[in-house]
Formats: sequence, C-alpha cells, structure tokens
Amino acid sequence: MGITAFAFYLFALVALVSAFLVVVSRNPVHSVLWLILTFFSAAGLFVLLGAEFVAMLLVIVYMGAVAVLFLFVVMMLDVDFAELRGQLAQYLPLGLLIGVILLTELGMAFGAWKFAGTAMDSRAAVTPALDQVHNTAALGQIIYTQYIYPFQVAGLILLVAMIGAIVLTLRHRKNVKRQDILEQIYRDPAKTLELKDIKPGKGL
Repeated sequence: MGITAFAFYLFALVALVSAFLVVVSRNPVHSVLWLILTFFSAAGLFVLLGAEFVAMLLVIVYMGAVAVLFLFVVMMLDVDFAELRGQLAQYLPLGLLIGVILLTELGMAFGAWKFAGTAMDSRAAVTPALDQVHNTAALGQIIYTQYIYPFQVAGLILLVAMIGAIVLTLRHRKNVKRQDILEQIYRDPAKTLELKDIKPGKGL
C-alpha cells in the first residue's frame, strides 16, 4: 500500500470517527473540537483529490471562522446543557423517525442511481487538462466567466439572509443605554462642559 492510499484511509477513518464523536459527545465544547478535526480530515481528502483550493477554503472558512465562532458562542453563552440533555428523551422518538425516513430516502435514491452515458464526457469538457492550466485557475475562470451571474446571485442571497438574521434578532430593550452618534457629533462643548473651581479641602 502506497503513501497515498495510506493517507486516504487515515483521513477517512479520522473523519468518520470524529464526525461520530461530534454527535455523541456530551460536552458541546468537545463536540466543536471534534468538528474541527472532521473539517481538517475532509480537507486532507480534498488535497488527495487534487482540489487544493477547496481544501484551503475548508480550512480557512470552516475551521478558521465557523468552527471557532461555534466554540466561542458555546463557551460564552450561559446555557444550561444539563436541562437540554434532560429534554433529549422527549424528542428522541421523533428524531429517530426522521432519521429512518432520511436513510430510507437516501437508500432509494442511491439504489436507483444511474450515470448518464454522456456524464464523463460532459465533466471532461468543463474541466481542462492539468498540464494546460491548474485546477484553481480553471475554477476561477469558470466561476468568473461562465457562471458569473449565478455566482453573484448566490452572494446576494447570502447577503439578504445575513441582513434578515440581524433584523429578526434585533431587539430594542428598554432601560438600555445606546450610543447616538449624531448627538455626540453635534454636541456643543460650551453647553455640555462645565468647569468647577474646587477649593482646597472641599469636594464637589
């Protein structure tokens, strides 16, 4: 067995085990750490496939931003995880039912899956040969030339989703001091600043 096959089986085994531990870990912080290991193993598999750009995106975006954000949120929020685990038995039958339905649908889909006769030719027509152009450059050419408009639409959809999440979660609570930028800019020092002449031995 060569080094490539050994690396593939190693990354695949680590990804499966860490993904399983993400679900079964009782501590949410440990779950996030196992999730980071899963992303790292998946990035290694992408490198073996020759998709270095996708692997780096997985490391930078998911491991460097999303997973770390999950970790900070889990550690900073005061969530009673013991109470949440106590409610697990209440929703366990429904979760098992949904899982069985999803597995059945996946089994039916993969059981009837058939590759079209022109599938490999279509993929070869889109992907240039590696001796002509690198796969990262080819991906950039495809995204920013042939699929530029769907790419921009996807970015707008994500922007709208982000703005919608901010608007839905924004709450104006009473008795909370908020910063008013315009009031701070247009304040008059002559009216707001008062000098006091403190006599020795006396306070305000």
